[in-house]
Amino acid sequence: MDKRIASTAEAVAGIPDGATVMIGGFGGSGAPIELIHAMIDRYRATGSPARLTVINNNAGNGGIGIAAMIKAGMIAKMICSFPRSSNAEAFNTAYLAGEIALELVPQGTLAERIRAAGAGIPAFYTPTSYGTELAEGKPVAEFDGTSYVQERWLKADFALVKGELGDPMGNLTYRLAGRNFNPLMCMAAATTIAQVRQLVETGGIEPESVITPSIFVDAVVEVPAPQQEEQLVRDGVEY
Repeated sequence: MDKRIASTAEAVAGIPDGATVMIGGFGGSGAPIELIHAMIDRYRATGSPARLTVINNNAGNGGIGIAAMIKAGMIAKMICSFPRSSNAEAFNTAYLAGEIALELVPQGTLAERIRAAGAGIPAFYTPTSYGTELAEGKPVAEFDGTSYVQERWLKADFALVKGELGDPMGNLTYRLAGRNFNPLMCMAAATTIAQVRQLVETGGIEPESVITPSIFVDAVVEVPAPQQEEQLVRDGVEY
């Protein structure tokens, strides 16, 4: 039951070409920057993993994290809610050049599609997007006089998440708003890899404080001084 991994490089070594990867975070809050950069390092050294489908709230900022993956040419498709932001030049450039595909999903729908996958719910109905281009080709039904669009669950091969505390079994806590998409993604992925600020011994997290139980986590690696996306962007870092 010891799920501790010695390094971020070892943690992401099993992600293959063509995988669907959920990456936690709301902007920089809860974003596993070190795991993302470990994937980039591997790609630069080996050419893999490539042709990835990445699921995230946005499409990266500046020259680090997901944006650096896009610049490196690792991502074939983004599934997200906010592909454009103040620092989304990497995605904008790749999309306009036809180098990356986009599936745009309203933010609440994105969260619910991920949650539904973790809960074993294959589809649900929501009024969001009814009558818009985002609803084209999707089943529509009327309930109590209101039209709803059917949305399918959203699964992934891997989830990369950022926690605060972790233990050898894989139980996780999160810091403040870093909780956002991370717990949902842990439940919706076949394999979850978590970076945590501190690894404690088994029993070092009070049971009532556990947010993500160990059953949803496959690997955990300690990153004692995690970098923050916003600070890297402000500093003009290009990974």
